[in-house]
Amino acid sequence: MQRRHLILAALGGLLGAPVAVEAQPVAKMPRIAYPALNSAESSRHTLEAFRQGLRERGWVDGQNIAIEVRYADGMVDRLPALIAELIRLKVDIIVTTSSATTQAAKEATRTIPIVMAVSADAVGEGFVASLAHPGGNVTGMTFLTGPEIAGKQLELLKALAPAASRIAVLTNPTNRAHLSLNRELQVASRSFEVQLQTVDARSPDQLDAAFAAMTKEHAAALIVVTDAIFVGQRRRIVNLAAASRLPAMYYQREFVDAGGLISYGANLSDMNRRAAIHVDKILKGAKPADLPVEQPTRFELVVNLKTAKALGLTIPQSIISRADEVIE
Repeated sequence: MQRRHLILAALGGLLGAPVAVEAQPVAKMPRIAYPALNSAESSRHTLEAFRQGLRERGWVDGQNIAIEVRYADGMVDRLPALIAELIRLKVDIIVTTSSATTQAAKEATRTIPIVMAVSADAVGEGFVASLAHPGGNVTGMTFLTGPEIAGKQLELLKALAPAASRIAVLTNPTNRAHLSLNRELQVASRSFEVQLQTVDARSPDQLDAAFAAMTKEHAAALIVVTDAIFVGQRRRIVNLAAASRLPAMYYQREFVDAGGLISYGANLSDMNRRAAIHVDKILKGAKPADLPVEQPTRFELVVNLKTAKALGLTIPQSIISRADEVIE
């Protein structure tokens, strides 16, 4: 009889257990805002790299984390409204992939953590106090391109087009990093005895006029300074360079994948993947102010032999042997 009472009591405890479990509060799924300056098509590979970085740390979109993606389609003036919409969703972190996006996010909030997947010069652009001690609510990745990369790009471009004495530099004057980048290029140009022609394009609709100005001033080669709008317009820029018969140096391999001649710079997909490390740390309790801003661990050289042939250029064996990838 006593044994039967014990069994009934145990069964009663098991039957009652689910009620206690169901009464426990459900943990809130973290929400990550990902406002992209460019279109869905041009941002697809970098967004996937960011998602991959999160998966490597146990965060899967739709399972234990939600990524809210919005696209500005290359229109900077759309960013404030997109970011305001994301903030109303009570996102936990904002991930930015351009200086314009970081600026808009920083102006919108001083409390929500902002992780830069991409920035040209985080300190020079005023996003953080220093790389080691960012302060505030912003951290992440930065190119911090200095005189070394400017000199290397000019060296490579001159090796491909040794007769080029006048080189155009395509810049976006609304990008605050371009002033220092141009300054570094000007310093490097003295070593190669070339004259630089700065040509501005604030928006996609100014690109045709920019290339017309290069032709008018008899530019013999081109450097496209790193800029999110230019990356979004990479196919158009590559086509304009081809139509103008300009050997062009780019910062990102995306241009060479689209038919450009040569690129030397950091890998955007890798930077987005590494930005996920900052997101993971913040979700686990770290503060952006205490997370050092990181720089790329390596720069990659990519060349396109088909484009070189179309321009009547021969890629020196010294460049081919040094290239991380040769597209044929």
